[in-house]
Amino acid sequence: MIYLLRFWGLCYLFLLFNVKFSFAQDIEAGQQIFSQNCTACHSGGLNVISPEKTLQKETLEKYEMNNVEAITNQVTNGKNAMPAFGGRLSDDDINNVANYVLNQSEVGW
Repeated sequence: MIYLLRFWGLCYLFLLFNVKFSFAQDIEAGQQIFSQNCTACHSGGLNVISPEKTLQKETLEKYEMNNVEAITNQVTNGKNAMPAFGGRLSDDDINNVANYVLNQSEVGW
C-alpha cells in the first residue's frame, strides 16, 4: 500500500512540475507572437493609437480586460482601431499572447 501511495505522489509531483513548465513555454511563445504582431502599436505595453488604453495593469482593470478571456476576445475579434487577429493567428497563439500580456501587466512592462 505504501508503494502505491509513493507512486501516486510521484505522479502528482511530475504532473505539477510539467504543468508549470508548460505554462512557462506558453508565456515564451506569447512573447514571440507579441513581438511579431503587436509591438508596432503596443511596444512596452503602451498604445500608440489610443495612448490612454495601455496594457498596464491599472488600465486593463479599468476597462475590465484583466483576464485571459477578455484579452483573448479582444485579440480574436478586434475592437475600434484594433484589428482582429482571429483569422491570422491560431487559437493557441492568441491564448499564448493573452497569457503573456496578462503576465506582463502583473510584473510591469
